[in-house]
Amino acid sequence: MKIALFTETYLPYINGVVTHVKALHDGLEKLGHEVLVVTVDTHAHHHYIKDGVLYCPAKELKKIYNFGLAAPLSGKRYRMMKHFKPDIIHIHQEFGIGLSGALIAKQLRIPLVYTLHTMYDDYLYYIVPQKMIPLLKRISHRYFKFLAKSANALTGPSKKVQEYFDMCGVNKSVNVVPNPVELDVFNPSSLNREKIASIRAQYGIQPEDTVVCFCGRLGKEKSVDVLLDYWAETVKPDDHLKLMILGGGPSLPELQAQAKALHIEEQVIFTDAIQHEDLPEYYGACQLYVTASLSDTNSISMKEAMATGLPVVHIKDPLNAGQVVDGVNGYIYENAEQMYSIFKKYQAMTPEEKEALTASVINSVKIYGCEALAEYLVGVYEDAKKEKEQKHIKHRRRVKRHG
Repeated sequence: MKIALFTETYLPYINGVVTHVKALHDGLEKLGHEVLVVTVDTHAHHHYIKDGVLYCPAKELKKIYNFGLAAPLSGKRYRMMKHFKPDIIHIHQEFGIGLSGALIAKQLRIPLVYTLHTMYDDYLYYIVPQKMIPLLKRISHRYFKFLAKSANALTGPSKKVQEYFDMCGVNKSVNVVPNPVELDVFNPSSLNREKIASIRAQYGIQPEDTVVCFCGRLGKEKSVDVLLDYWAETVKPDDHLKLMILGGGPSLPELQAQAKALHIEEQVIFTDAIQHEDLPEYYGACQLYVTASLSDTNSISMKEAMATGLPVVHIKDPLNAGQVVDGVNGYIYENAEQMYSIFKKYQAMTPEEKEALTASVINSVKIYGCEALAEYLVGVYEDAKKEKEQKHIKHRRRVKRHG
């Protein structure tokens, strides 16, 4: 098959969607399919193809880091896609490029697959003032409903996507496709031990310290403020516990101020943004991964940490149930005391028990490689083609009856 993947962001930028699309691209090519990624270039003045990527001119949105907005209508883009002759168009984001993909699929009369990666209701505060959020929520729900109705198949990383589409009034079932992880990149056996030692030394981490980390773009929706509150409530200075927050973002200054106000600044490490290629060693410098976020849909950062061997301490989240199984690849908590109890339980384990848990965690993510993701989505593409063909047959019958 020839497959076009439409995404507003792509390499060299890194986020969950980029990681997903890159893994899907690599997996599809390994299976023998031809793939064209369609994305934006805020520095380009014309459309161009380089290394299997169609770059489209776009305006940079300064409010949203590393995000560019392309015009959804472009004759040049349409002609380039017509020349490529895709069998499937798969959109991964919903704005200039995503809408363009939906419109081109309709013009070329080919199946459209739509993956919703983001629970946008949790991110509207980036765009408008608080008092405008209810109105924007209603408008955005209608827009997502339009895109979903245009698609022949819907996918998403967790059951949260089904709930979100239901809330938008979409009467379609969602194929739950868990996010992938680059198993070779985050393989603990390939970590640079000298670099790990250097990271621990850089941040003054002692050999007896247990480091608990979180990784992500620091916005309100990630609930790192909750982690800091819980930490201050329970963790004592002599517990030999450190909290390492990996990542930058708009909330970083206020989180640093919060840690100081809570008098836990000596126990909390803020690294700011970390290059993707450095992440494996940062995870290697830690022992546990913790999150209080309820906005994530099958977090890629969490899975990367698991691939490196870190058990996950996850706040209870019914719609992401099953991703973390108590005692298998991590532990679930509901409040500060339970979170702290898990930390202390881990510290009390013998080296053999920790080693067995690490092996279990790594084993739990082995099913999330890029080829497994591609194989599943090829099945979704085949179903989308059948659904499109059935619609075409029904349309021809209606025309014949009324002709």
